[in-house]
Amino acid sequence: MIKVENLHRHFGGFRAVDGASLEIRAGSITGLIGPNGAGKTTLFNVIAGRLPPTSGRVTMAGEDITGLAPHELFDKGLLRTFQIAHEFGSMTVRENLMMVPARQSGESLLNAMFRRGAVADEEKRIRDKADEVLDFLTISHLADQRAANISGGQKKLLELGRTMMVDAKIVFLDEVGAGVNRTLLNTIGDAIIRLNKERGYTFCVIEHDMDFIARLCDPVICMAEGKVLAQGTVDEVKNDERVIEAYLGTGLKNKVKEEAAHG
Repeated sequence: MIKVENLHRHFGGFRAVDGASLEIRAGSITGLIGPNGAGKTTLFNVIAGRLPPTSGRVTMAGEDITGLAPHELFDKGLLRTFQIAHEFGSMTVRENLMMVPARQSGESLLNAMFRRGAVADEEKRIRDKADEVLDFLTISHLADQRAANISGGQKKLLELGRTMMVDAKIVFLDEVGAGVNRTLLNTIGDAIIRLNKERGYTFCVIEHDMDFIARLCDPVICMAEGKVLAQGTVDEVKNDERVIEAYLGTGLKNKVKEEAAHG
């Protein structure tokens, strides 16, 4: 689905992404882990068109998408969420979902004036779709609440719901578990698994909660200092000495190995 080749993103002399190469296969839930400052979110921002690369190449299903703008990638089915949810707080949860589909006929003044029936029919279809999404995510009871008033975890579910309002092919989830309680995180995990298995969504997930990663993701890719350090199953990556060193430093590496040896 996505192939990243020798990608660089520099900020002056700082190399946030420094020659990263990786693949996200279609139909997978791929985990992206690494210590703070590893370049994970910058990589997401480059792939999703929020930042231009300094050099390198990104392809989606064989098509070169390097440097395309977010709205162009949206039309191709590439979407992303953020560490901090970007809801429209004064709108209801349902309205936040209804505004997602692009090029709605009601956005045209002429249609709103002279094709009111067609606009109303389209709005009903979008409203029905939004209600279906809310039911899928088990948050129908929040439909008429202002988005500013729901919890952080519920806002993360709302962001996931937005990706369901269009024909998403691949979704990049940036720290979906940040600030979310365990019950809601399990609900989010359930929704991701269902979307993957039932609707064929491909996901790439940045997350620090290794239990969440272990439950959802195969394969797992670890970044450090802007480069891909290791990839494989979650157990292979967690037990990779390079990964242990990147997270904990050389001073703790032997201690971790000793603890692992003693269960």
